[in-house]
Amino acid sequence: MHNSYLSLDPWKIIEEGFDPENHESSESIFALGNGKMGQRAMFEEKYSGETLQGSYIAGVYYPDKTRVGWWKNGYPEYFAKVLNAPNWIGIGVVVDGETLDLHETKVSNFTRTLDMQYGVLERAFTAHFNNGAEIDIVATRFISMAHDEVGAIRYSVKPVNKAAHIVFSPYINGDVYNSDANYDEKFWELVAQKADENTAALSSKTRKTDFHVGFAMKAELAGGTLESATVVDRAEFVGKDISVTVQAEETASLYKYVGVASSMNYEKSTVLSQAIKVAESAIETGFDALLEAHQNAWTKIWETADIKIHGDVAAQQGIRFNIFHMYQTYTGKDERLNVGPKGFTGEKYGGSTYWDTEAYCFPFFLNTADYSVGKQLLIYRHNQLQKAIENGEKLGFHSGAALYPMVTMNGEECHNEWEITFEEIHRNGAIAFAIFNYVRHSGDHAYLASHGLDVLIAISRFWAQRVNWSEEKEKWVMLGVTGPNEYENNINNNWYTNKMAAWTLSYSLEAIDWVKTNMPERWSEIQQALNFDEAIESVNWKDVIDKMYYPYSEKKQIFLQQDNFLDKDILPADMLPMEMRPINQFWSWDRILRSCYIKQADTLQGFYFFEDEFSDEELERHFDFYEPITVHESSLSPCVHVVLAAKLDRMDKAYELYLRTSRLDLDDYNKEAAEGLHITSMAGTWMSVVEGFGGLRVKNDQLHLNPKLPAAWEGYEFTVSFRERTLNVDVSKSGTKVSKLDGDSLEIQVDGQAIQL
Repeated sequence: MHNSYLSLDPWKIIEEGFDPENHESSESIFALGNGKMGQRAMFEEKYSGETLQGSYIAGVYYPDKTRVGWWKNGYPEYFAKVLNAPNWIGIGVVVDGETLDLHETKVSNFTRTLDMQYGVLERAFTAHFNNGAEIDIVATRFISMAHDEVGAIRYSVKPVNKAAHIVFSPYINGDVYNSDANYDEKFWELVAQKADENTAALSSKTRKTDFHVGFAMKAELAGGTLESATVVDRAEFVGKDISVTVQAEETASLYKYVGVASSMNYEKSTVLSQAIKVAESAIETGFDALLEAHQNAWTKIWETADIKIHGDVAAQQGIRFNIFHMYQTYTGKDERLNVGPKGFTGEKYGGSTYWDTEAYCFPFFLNTADYSVGKQLLIYRHNQLQKAIENGEKLGFHSGAALYPMVTMNGEECHNEWEITFEEIHRNGAIAFAIFNYVRHSGDHAYLASHGLDVLIAISRFWAQRVNWSEEKEKWVMLGVTGPNEYENNINNNWYTNKMAAWTLSYSLEAIDWVKTNMPERWSEIQQALNFDEAIESVNWKDVIDKMYYPYSEKKQIFLQQDNFLDKDILPADMLPMEMRPINQFWSWDRILRSCYIKQADTLQGFYFFEDEFSDEELERHFDFYEPITVHESSLSPCVHVVLAAKLDRMDKAYELYLRTSRLDLDDYNKEAAEGLHITSMAGTWMSVVEGFGGLRVKNDQLHLNPKLPAAWEGYEFTVSFRERTLNVDVSKSGTKVSKLDGDSLEIQVDGQAIQL
């Protein structure tokens, strides 16, 4: 059921009427970003009610000292925090001496609208003041996709019943805090500030990490009669007070242009002057021209990223909402950046990247954008390889074995829950799989020689050291791990982790053979640089591949999630009372760990990655065993099950879970949208449609489609990029139409039939 306070619309998110209870959720849902910066949808004017202020600069973080009760060797020293940066959207509004505050001021006709087609946030309402003034207000805001250091606001007021004296106070406030600070520290220090009749600007730096960010504001007024303009310059706060008289039914608009410059891109000493240059350029360009360029940039994105769903507005709104936030979060322009689990919508999960990126986000960017965008995500990991090797050394691994972090900003592990940091090592496999996924999709085998093989060998060295030989089983085993199902910790022989380890070793050997055969000089360089002893290491890897242990039940004919899984009481999740869901909010951790309930796809995650190794009958047996005991209490869970259910023609189940993944935040299934959106799981919504219902796969250098249509839909369309071609796939009740929009001729497979485009 869709969220009752948000209206259904194919291109917009619309909130009608203002309820403070919904405000923090709306701050997340209506958030804006452009890959380089973003912010929650806080109000420009004062708001004294509950709000989570959030303005974020990509790549800027603070290493908040780890807070645990019992320190263990190997713990990361800090947990990285994405920072609430100085607030640049603020515009105080005073009408005839009375402050506009939506927590105190009566409002009517309130609407908040996020136009996803063009990336514009607008609020409109009538404010009723105690002094008798009634003012129509329209606030329009965007963060430019075309000029990614620019934010712009048009704040318009129109007195309804009588002339009004209005004071606009646009400002930049550097006095900000994080709500999730472990020790209530303030993470920013003021460096410099400047305020005169033309410009208000300040620069701040982060403590410890010493990132410098400059913010500069230009403001201009259109309409009304200007009475005075006063410079505001106090501690960590710069702005202007602009007094204007506005007649009844006349509109006065304040335009606020902001430039943001970071030491990610400029010398630290220049960020203030650079921000001022950006703001000056913005005001010269003007609001309308900036808006047009921004809208054109979004139009370009939607040309290849859009998914059209016919006959189901809730599903259409959901998928576009997810695609919109994916591109607000990551644009692929900077190899130092990644996809944060909350993007620019909240502070939770402070690290820049989890395994979510490779397992869920990577296919989205690989198919909807130029290959250079997805490639940047791989280069991000390649650039952090040495840090991954150091992470492995901290845990006792050696000889260039790399353990990539579960959570990171700069390549260092910064997650402080031991069962995640030390045990959830399957993340290494997801990174190797992303390299494979990129090469099979793009055909860019040369990437293996330039970047990929270094990473694959380092990860394979980790797996070869992480297993140990079991005399009892006469197999290689992997002990003390946590699989994707985080509702079980410190278990032995997680099938998915063992499978990923053996597959990585196998793929690494294939990659070595390709580079050795096709680029022998480069192979010699790699071999020498990594001190790779092929005779010893390759033989060892092959032995692990051949003799890896996989727990299996002959009785049920299924792979077991881990050793002794069938010792549990196997009770379907639909027997759980709804008042006990989600179980992580009502059960003790001890009870959860002993239960059979699965947080997200675990064994089935392996069937998703390696479906060609299993028959449909095997998939069906595993799906019928594991899905009923999966509680889907991870945002990453429904999408994998949609893909598998669609493959099995379980379209009712696939559609049920699709709605859950596509509208997870819009409908606030987990009652936590106020903390920020589930950005990385949004890519799973794309997977659900394109890989699930569309049946898209890449096999043997060919694109395969096996489309299926949910009963609730009249049809759907999506666009994919494949090897220098752009294809449009249109599925309806009358059949499937595939069109090549550009590029050379191409043969693809549709429902098992070869089609020449």
